[in-house]
Amino acid sequence: MRSVHRSRAMTIANPEQHKDLRRSTRVPIRVRIDVEATGSSCEGETIVVNLHGALVKTSSQLELGARITVYVQLTGKSSGARVVFASRERPLEFGIGLDQPKNIWGISLPPADWREEPE
Repeated sequence: MRSVHRSRAMTIANPEQHKDLRRSTRVPIRVRIDVEATGSSCEGETIVVNLHGALVKTSSQLELGARITVYVQLTGKSSGARVVFASRERPLEFGIGLDQPKNIWGISLPPADWREEPE
């Protein structure tokens, strides 16, 4: 099942075609993060963020489908997440989906479509 998901994630040739499927606007920003997975942790940084997740670069490999916790050093906020994409071209870049839509990234003027769900 993982290989099917991974293959599907890799077939998007043009990100602009995929843009319409996104649930919230992407914001390019580099923010230092800590990532905790079962039995391990690593440092990293964001490349692009949105209300629902991020593209991140980490110091060690993450497993596609793994449950993780992301801690944002700038804001002190954290969230549970899942690894939803693993780049073939850049082995330490991963897409993560947050458990709940949240601006944990420190974006002070978020895009209009960044509406957080009440907790």
